[in-house]
Formats: sequence, C-alpha cells, structure tokens
Amino acid sequence: MGPEGGKIMNIMRKQAALSNGETLSYQERDGGEEVVVLIHGNMTSSVHWDIVLEGLSDEYKVYAPDLRGFGLSTYHEKVLSIEDFADDIKLFLDEVGVEECMLVGWSLGGAVGQQLCVKYPDRCKALYLMASASTRGYPIYKTGEDGLPDVTHRLNELEEVEQDARAVMINGAYQSNNYEALRQIWNMLIYVHNKPEEDRYEKYLEDMTTQRNLAETYHALNHHDVSSEVQKLDIPVWISWGADDLVVTKEMTEELRSDLGEQATYEEFDICGHSPLIDVPDRLISSLESFFGSVNRLSKGGSV
Repeated sequence: MGPEGGKIMNIMRKQAALSNGETLSYQERDGGEEVVVLIHGNMTSSVHWDIVLEGLSDEYKVYAPDLRGFGLSTYHEKVLSIEDFADDIKLFLDEVGVEECMLVGWSLGGAVGQQLCVKYPDRCKALYLMASASTRGYPIYKTGEDGLPDVTHRLNELEEVEQDARAVMINGAYQSNNYEALRQIWNMLIYVHNKPEEDRYEKYLEDMTTQRNLAETYHALNHHDVSSEVQKLDIPVWISWGADDLVVTKEMTEELRSDLGEQATYEEFDICGHSPLIDVPDRLISSLESFFGSVNRLSKGGSV
C-alpha cells in the first residue's frame, strides 16, 4: 500500500544501548514477521524515512535507526570508516533481537549496507541499494574557488576534509540553524523535481542540524572500497537510481552494477533525482515491495 491514502501503522521511537557504548535512537513500525531495516543517507536520519514507514505494506516489520552522530543517536567515538557504521548496525540488530533482515540503504546508507553484508553475511537476506554510493567509495574533492569540486585534487586526510569550504559551509548552517541555506542546497541538488510538503520539509531541515559528524562521514565515504568483497555475496541485490541524480553519478552506479554482477537487478527511475522518496514515492514503494516479494518467493523455493 503506497503513501497516498495508506494506513499509517503504529510507529514508535525507541533507544538501543549498544555493547560498544553508543546508543542508537530508532523508529520501529508494527508489521508481520518479515523484517526490513532502513539505513538513511548523509545529512539525514530516520526522520527522512517517514514516507516508507507510513506506506510500506503491513506484512513487514520495519526498523529505521539513526546512525551514530545523526539524529538522536549518540556520538561518543568518532566515526573513521564505513565499517564503524556497519559494526553499529550489527550491534543494533543484536540488541533488538533481529537475526536476519532485508536491508535498504539510501546513499551513505547504501555504503553501510554493502559493508554490513560483506562483514556479516548471515545477518542480511537481501540488499536494496537506493541512489547508493558506489562500492568503490564516494570521492571527496577540494572545493575550488568557483565553488565546484576540483576533480584534480582529491582530499585524503580527515583534516583536509574538515577545513574544506563545503564542510565549513554546511557545518556553519547546522550550527546557526540556517534552514534557508540548507533548503537552497537541497532544492538545488536533491529535490530537483518535487519538494516535500512544507510540514515534512521543515521537519527534515530541523533534523539535518542534528548531524555531528559531517567531515568524518565524507572522509569515510572517500575511503570506502568493497569492490572485490561484494563479488562474494550470495544474496539478492536490487539497485535503483534516479536518472536525474546530481549527487550519485551514473558512473558510480555503473560501478555498483559491474562489481555486483548478475546477482543484482537494476531499475532506473525517470524524472527522479537523489530522493525517490519525494520524486517518485509510489513507484519507490512498489519497487521495494516487488523486491521483497521476490526475495520471499525465492526463500520458499519459488522463482524470482
């Protein structure tokens, strides 16, 4: 059942204390025995999954955690790699008692999902990558004097990323609660076709300012590379990408497809940028449910 006119299930905000000392805040939605875990992207948290939490069929129980340093989760230890995020999610699954799940990763969340499936293959029965970072990372370049990335100067050290104009500008908007600056960024790069309803948009903007690890996240994405490891995965993978995505390029998506090979199914959303959640919500819900349904049929001995 899609987000338009669908029944909103009972959604609860909870906390999971992890064995590494961090606490992840998360949303839990009622549903059936099949478990879906949603991993959000950069500059967001579980708050941005509201349309999926509201619209996904009630045959699925859904968890949407805030990654370490995002939303209402703690940030005691600095994140230095995508593996740190993935380890947190594994500990989160332990804490909430989920042995196996179907994982959905958006952008940064896609990289986290890749790493989780590689390191803990028994915890994920399927992986849906939505506008996902490449299996070969997301390059972070120095911001040039024209405000555009200088593709001849890839940053390497965390200190370089922290001092770069992009991180300084966005962190400044966070610290001053400059919602209009953040709105301009998202209208230019993310919401290239549709905009969220104003109530949702205001909630998203407020949520963005909770991020405490922007430079560290850029740095982790910059050094992410599981291109060889994902070739060993033995689970169904679905890759979806918006044809007008200005954040994750076609080249990055082709890297995903090449590295994952025949085990991955590819779907391209037209008239869609980096947020299928806003540009094509009904089609996204339909895509998710189609994938989950095929995974369940396969697990029961049927055909995809």
